[in-house]
Amino acid sequence: MIKHSPNPPDATPGLQAKTTYRPCPIFTIHPGIRSETLLAHTHETLASANVMATELSSSLIGPTCNLVLGIQQMIVLAQLSVNRVLDQIEPQQ
Repeated sequence: MIKHSPNPPDATPGLQAKTTYRPCPIFTIHPGIRSETLLAHTHETLASANVMATELSSSLIGPTCNLVLGIQQMIVLAQLSVNRVLDQIEPQQ
């Protein structure tokens, strides 16, 4: 999502109106897509991100490697959460 502020950059600090969020039209998901389908695609995306982070960490050393491994661990935790939700959804006939 793209953050849109209704106030110009030179607006008085502290007097900004509420910021709104609108999806970028390039990356819009059709409203009729089932949650199970979205979760399955999310799982696949996280699996790909996991592989990319793991590959990247193998070419790094020190604190940078640790940072990427931390990101990789967060990806795995998100993937486990998605798996749990997918396990709880009853397949639709």
